[in-house]
Amino acid sequence: MNFKRWIALVVAAIVIVVSIGFQAVSSLASANWSEFAGGGSQTGGMEGIEEEELQPGDGSGSTIAVLDLQGVIQDTGEGSLFDAGGYNHQEFLYMLEQAGSSNDVDGIILKVNTPGGGVVESAEIHDAIVNVQEEYDKPVYITMGSQAASGGYYIAAPADKIVAHPATITGSIGVIMQSINYSELADNIGIEENSITSGEFKDIMSPGTEMSEEDEAILQSIVDDMYDDFVQVIADGRGIAEEEVREIGDGRIYTGDQAQEIDLVDDLGTMDDTVAFMEEEQDLEGARVVQYGASFSFNSFIGAGARSLFVRDAELLGIKELLTTSNSPRAMYLYTD
Repeated sequence: MNFKRWIALVVAAIVIVVSIGFQAVSSLASANWSEFAGGGSQTGGMEGIEEEELQPGDGSGSTIAVLDLQGVIQDTGEGSLFDAGGYNHQEFLYMLEQAGSSNDVDGIILKVNTPGGGVVESAEIHDAIVNVQEEYDKPVYITMGSQAASGGYYIAAPADKIVAHPATITGSIGVIMQSINYSELADNIGIEENSITSGEFKDIMSPGTEMSEEDEAILQSIVDDMYDDFVQVIADGRGIAEEEVREIGDGRIYTGDQAQEIDLVDDLGTMDDTVAFMEEEQDLEGARVVQYGASFSFNSFIGAGARSLFVRDAELLGIKELLTTSNSPRAMYLYTD
């Protein structure tokens, strides 16, 4: 193990201990701190949610809630010292549910800028969107940023309207499962991996074991099942025949312009255009538009301070990856460039 890796592991151990201490302090102080912080919403919104007014409205009483989905769609857990303010899966699901159930919200716009992510996480967002539409009878529009690919398109498929920028990268319909195999290299330099397993396929996709035809067949069947689900989601959400979805869903990416030509996107435009579309089409003219975000918390306060001290060097040494990245292969709805 090289010197830099040793430093990373030592610092990681220190950080874990410090993080546990911060979490304990946070648990004791969270209730009082919430009161000190003013209840968590600038505009008297729901618990744990900040509302930033983007458009004041004309007093008609209609409200459109805007939610950001930025970054890779994965559930990395909560409370990490190195959370950098990126995508938080449970937080996003909570805000979507609150927007759906709120009597003060008449429509929801999701700003999607993601290369995709986990199969399960993407499905959970998709199901939450469908629930908002069916249980609360509220329209959900998607406005795509620079990327809304793979899992980003999976979650967009059931939306009442999809709006993309002409240069948006979308599509990448499909499933990918990746791993690194070093078995041939290990043979060449005399390294032998020993695994004691309870079954023939327990060590499937092990990096030190050459993949057999049986291994590949098992994994391909899993990927095919997940792809079938992806195809069905698009066929149901977009009203496109399954055969056509399979034809255009071969993993390739499309620009917003190209996606509109094959009915993966309804219109081209910006966030402002999407608001205008919703106002006109859902009879919400002059609506107040609010941006949802996580409210200030003691955890975020402590985390921000800790990141300012540690995060640059931590990322340099690879600590963040050591702490949060699993070595286990997983299926993803993810566009990788």
